[in-house]
Amino acid sequence: MENQLAKSTEERTFQYQDTLPSLPVPSLEESLKKYLESVKPFANEEEYKKTDEIVQKFQNGIGEKLHQKLLEKAKGKRNWLEEWWLNVAYLDVRIPSQLNVNFAGPAAHFEHYWPPKEGTQLERGSIILWHNLNYWQLLRKEKVPVHKVGNTPLDMNQFRMLFSTCKIPGITRDSIMSYFRTESEGRSPNHIAVLCRGRVFVFDVIHEGCLMTPPELLRQLTYIHKKCHSEPDGPGIAALTSEERTRWAKAREYLISLDPENLISLEKIQSSLLVYSIEDSSPYVTPEDYSQITAMALIGDPTVRWGDKSYNLISFSNGVFGSSCDHAPFDAMVLVNISYYVDENIFENEGRWKGSEKVRDIPLPEELVFTVDEKVLNDINQAKAQYLKEASDLQIVAHAFTSFGKKLTKKQQLHPDTFIQLALQLAYYRLHGRPGCCYETAMTRYFYHGRTETMRSCTLEAVRWCQSMQDPSTSLHEQQQKMLQAFTKHNKLMKDCSAGKGFDRHLLGLLLIAKEEGLPVPELFTDPLFSKSGGGGNFVLSTSLVGYLRVQGVVVPMVHNGYGFFYHIRDDRFVVACTAWKSCPETDAEKLVQLTFHAFHDMIQLMTTAHL
Repeated sequence: MENQLAKSTEERTFQYQDTLPSLPVPSLEESLKKYLESVKPFANEEEYKKTDEIVQKFQNGIGEKLHQKLLEKAKGKRNWLEEWWLNVAYLDVRIPSQLNVNFAGPAAHFEHYWPPKEGTQLERGSIILWHNLNYWQLLRKEKVPVHKVGNTPLDMNQFRMLFSTCKIPGITRDSIMSYFRTESEGRSPNHIAVLCRGRVFVFDVIHEGCLMTPPELLRQLTYIHKKCHSEPDGPGIAALTSEERTRWAKAREYLISLDPENLISLEKIQSSLLVYSIEDSSPYVTPEDYSQITAMALIGDPTVRWGDKSYNLISFSNGVFGSSCDHAPFDAMVLVNISYYVDENIFENEGRWKGSEKVRDIPLPEELVFTVDEKVLNDINQAKAQYLKEASDLQIVAHAFTSFGKKLTKKQQLHPDTFIQLALQLAYYRLHGRPGCCYETAMTRYFYHGRTETMRSCTLEAVRWCQSMQDPSTSLHEQQQKMLQAFTKHNKLMKDCSAGKGFDRHLLGLLLIAKEEGLPVPELFTDPLFSKSGGGGNFVLSTSLVGYLRVQGVVVPMVHNGYGFFYHIRDDRFVVACTAWKSCPETDAEKLVQLTFHAFHDMIQLMTTAHL
């Protein structure tokens, strides 16, 4: 880690931003060809024929006109999608975002020097906080290494949104406020907010020009913890952030109208570097079973999370940690990066602070006391009830598959990410008896402000392979051949998506142009096969590779009868976190995970026995 950081002194984190290529608009013909291919697994002959006609009509008619308008729009912008995507995917969404949109996950420290242990919450908290603040300082100095593929730099803009960033609720559309500045850009906030038992405290982490040390941070955290555990609970204003967006926007406006001081307090939370959450619960966790800690990170106490904050660092009573992040300003890889940095540093220092124990004379934390009335307290209770009802309906399963990992798949010349995606396809097919339309996140960070593209994993090749696996008359050799064809197809699609040649975002752009021009919604988007194949955010499998490090995350399903499926890959294991709604009788996250693990074994067996 240190070497990486030392090397990075030559390059600044954001230095390539001005020279990154613009996000391209793919060719209409290519996009529609790929779209047609993607609907095939979900259509009979007649349905496919009808969709094919709709697509041809679109391509030769309104589609071409919309495409030309999109090309015009793209001329003046380095990223034609950016603002649209932010609005459509995040800011216009009205359902409660803390549970439905945020991503969360456990910190990996429990796997080495910090196993669960009561009485360690505050001391460990001061150390983990200190490492996070070091990362903040590196970012302000632009010393976080630029991500690259080979020698090609990737867009780093999302890293600007990690600290001092917050979503603000609006009546019809939310907005994002980022107060972060690099050192060369000027002043940046240097306080954190600490939430504990329904109360809110803030304190500066820089004292007389120097970052506080862990013993100094410990003094602040201990003061807050003692105060909250010896006095009545606070009102839990934070729970309002877990509410439906318009309702929260109105409650916030009312809160501000009660007392202008309330606005000052809200702004202090919004601009804080991060929110540090002190939880009273002690989730069970082992290196094989992450279910409870993953659940607590995502659906823990709503009075100690600020759901709109880009970074809630959560500490549990038994000295394990997690995080919950608003998804609007950045994608999970930003958090994976800081989590890995912190975990490596905790590991290198054996989980201890090895510096001076001296504590300077530092001002005590300030409590933000909100003026509330019956209406506000009622709003808070309603928010909590709504949140806990939805949270209790969520099934969360997170397990490690430890029989093998990346080492073995690489040895068999199988791409490990594709390996998991195809295993999931087979598991879904076996559980539900049909193909599952699947969204896998592809990254488009080769381009200016690039974020993601949809990679549709349920290919015709994958379905043919799944069918062959369920057909006892198919030979092992044929099953292996079909599997390898599915691998080849998946790898090519993923490469295309990352190169800006996906089609889902392109189709979204065409739809939004039609809406902006006041034109009727083209038939392409109202065709039943559009949503049946996942279009318009209807994927029954919502999946993402969290990375190749010790970092895991979780999201809720995209649709009520679907699954959220996050995973990470290591040399010796695959770790999977899967979610489903209990109120949907046909989905079962536990079964899907177990069947995916079975599929891992079947696939490796195919590779080792098919040629015998």
